[in-house]
Amino acid sequence: MNLLQTESSIALLVTDVGLPGGMNGRQVADAARALSPDLRVLFVTGYAETAVMSHGHLPAGMQVLTKPFEMQVFSQRIETLLKS
Repeated sequence: MNLLQTESSIALLVTDVGLPGGMNGRQVADAARALSPDLRVLFVTGYAETAVMSHGHLPAGMQVLTKPFEMQVFSQRIETLLKS
């Protein structure tokens, strides 16, 4: 989170849903977006896609990629998010 509080320009946050240390990826993304509302977020997960959804949907600028995935799919998803 410290990085988000600097003047660095961050275009995309890529996070796993399951994280060690108490916070999950959705909580990290929500905290990051509180500091930078337009931040794009890509969740990577081995869980069901619904694991990161709030009330059945994801806000604009957030997407989920389930494991396993091909690197080409990962790259395309990043491209799509950065263009939106």
